[in-house]
Amino acid sequence: MLFAFSIAPSGSDSGDGSVGAAVVEAVRVVRESGLPNETTSMFTTIESETWDEGMAVVKRAVEAVTAVSPRVSLVLKADIRPGYQGQLQAKVERVEEHLRASGA
Repeated sequence: MLFAFSIAPSGSDSGDGSVGAAVVEAVRVVRESGLPNETTSMFTTIESETWDEGMAVVKRAVEAVTAVSPRVSLVLKADIRPGYQGQLQAKVERVEEHLRASGA
């Protein structure tokens, strides 16, 4: 199962509005989980074997940001496909194969 999520405080003490200092706390939780993960400019994606395992990491990441901000926003998308592993990279590889085959 893949879980793509974005967690951010609703406000920032930074002069430029950056929320990076709070977001790093969520990313730290994800990396310490040991689950396969990828962080991009907008989302972090994790891969877990079960719903409970993935959602537990999301919950801990939200709690980490809540510890530094009284209000937190969560956007979550899940690809629930039991029995499949390695999809964090495999899905991207399949798209790249199609692009190569079409000459793009």
